Amino acid sequence: MKKIYSLLLLVVSFTSFGQTIYSENFGTPTGNTAIATYATGTAPATFQNSTPIAYSGTADVRSTGASSGYSGASANGNVLINAIAEFIQIDGINTSAVSPSGLQLSFGVNTPTAVTNVLTVEVSTNGTTWTPLTYTPSGTNWTLATITSGIPSSTTLSIRFTSTSALQFRLDDIKVVNFNPSCTLVLSAPTAACNGITLGIDTYTVTIPYTGGTAGAYTFNPSSGTVGGDNPATVPAGNIVVSGITEGTGFTLNISKGSCSYDATAVAPLECKPASALPYYEPFAYAEASSLGQSQQWSNVNTGDNIIVAGGNLLPAYSGLNPSTTGYAIFDGAGIDCASPFTPTTTGRIYYSFIMNINTMAGVTDANGGYFAALGSSSSNLGATLWTKRIDDASFNLGIEVRTATGASTTFDTTTYQTGQTYFVVVGYTFNPAASDDSVDLWVNPTINGVQPAATITDAQTAAGTDLASISTFLLRQDSTTETPSMSVDELRIGTTWDQVTNGTLGTNQNTIAGLRMYPNPVSNGTLFIETSANAEKTVAIFDVLGKQVLNTTTSNNAINVASLHTGVYFVNITEEGKTASRKLVIK
Repeated sequence: MKKIYSLLLLVVSFTSFGQTIYSENFGTPTGNTAIATYATGTAPATFQNSTPIAYSGTADVRSTGASSGYSGASANGNVLINAIAEFIQIDGINTSAVSPSGLQLSFGVNTPTAVTNVLTVEVSTNGTTWTPLTYTPSGTNWTLATITSGIPSSTTLSIRFTSTSALQFRLDDIKVVNFNPSCTLVLSAPTAACNGITLGIDTYTVTIPYTGGTAGAYTFNPSSGTVGGDNPATVPAGNIVVSGITEGTGFTLNISKGSCSYDATAVAPLECKPASALPYYEPFAYAEASSLGQSQQWSNVNTGDNIIVAGGNLLPAYSGLNPSTTGYAIFDGAGIDCASPFTPTTTGRIYYSFIMNINTMAGVTDANGGYFAALGSSSSNLGATLWTKRIDDASFNLGIEVRTATGASTTFDTTTYQTGQTYFVVVGYTFNPAASDDSVDLWVNPTINGVQPAATITDAQTAAGTDLASISTFLLRQDSTTETPSMSVDELRIGTTWDQVTNGTLGTNQNTIAGLRMYPNPVSNGTLFIETSANAEKTVAIFDVLGKQVLNTTTSNNAINVASLHTGVYFVNITEEGKTASRKLVIK
């Protein structure tokens, strides 16, 4: 799988003091390549450095096993040392302008053992006489190693990495820097905590542990927020706390003292977005061309291209459907998955429904197919997966699976479905914890008359211990160009009864609030009026063009105070007596 999931609250990088003398990330190889052949390649499939730097050895450069998990991991090519006496040697590094006390060697290393000196690191000034350096792995798998002593000043410094065992070692991101030993502050990975979890724009706090504080004033320059907590000028080890950072915005902090400089960079946490109550309705009422994952009800859970909101509605419509005109989600191929949390369900049955239109199956070649929608207890623990499998460029099958495994165990409908047509699909997951045999059903274009019809297909789980104990997340998934077709999704509903995901979805009068009027529009005097036939209590949520909620109120009064909104275009979601409608609003 291609996905890099955001299991941590923050992705952090640190830059401290130092002048880089030599740096090598091994480019982007197209396959397993001998060092001599790779050195004569063309960018990006070659070494970063050329003459006077030279590379030799019996190891090779590979694209598999990409580096990860440490600050500055380049995640592309790396060197594999795969047998006793295999090595890579780097010649021609010029460190003559720096005192040995200021030289530091660092490298990313993937090691199956934390035993010292199984992988030997040596330096030489003539390529003949070699001096070993002390290297103690900090753990297994990818870690960042740093050696701060024993590196000589020379116009012809050579570095050699050699294996003394049959174990596999991978190397990446080799650097030689001139560092300042007086810069002792060390920043550790921060954590984040939301100061509020609402559909509005909340704030969050970043806590950065540190060690190595010394006397003397430090200067703090955050991109936003207020710096507090412990001061490394007076407290040798503690926590720097930055509060009041706006949800959805990235964060950087520069700390400096004299010539020493440290940078911490973080992305906003996902957890400031609340779980929606069931029944859940999503008309994708966000700004055209905006990222779905940036809205308040959705979060991006990995990396890649965004799922995008298109304007208008999904046409041609399923027979009898009157979809909202506020937007729909479009995606294809490889990219970001978007998750939307809701109230956890642990018993009975939980359904999701939407309309979908696949534009083309061209390029979708995986024989097992791929899934593009799912329920789960998290964004990575999934079930009730909905699959497509290519027949040809213009046709496909639909399938379901109780738990995510491989398409080889998916139950597929034998019906041939066509690209360019809109289908209404309902998926239902049934809990049966006593027997450990949960099941999932699929309905395609079901007849809607208030009574749940027989399912189109059913997939039953018979493997004990693999059922979902709780479901609290819906996921739209982009896996790869060979598994995920170009497609559109609209009118998403999630509920615990058939009626909640079908009634209110079909029929020209079921998708609207009777007698709904919203005026004036545009608004220029700070007051918006919303009237309905029932004039019952209403929940009104207003979103800006970026999908950020800027107002949320529950009222039985027709007048809504919008004086706090700036001039621009907004989207209004109105919920009354279980029915929801969306409208566009202009503020002058």
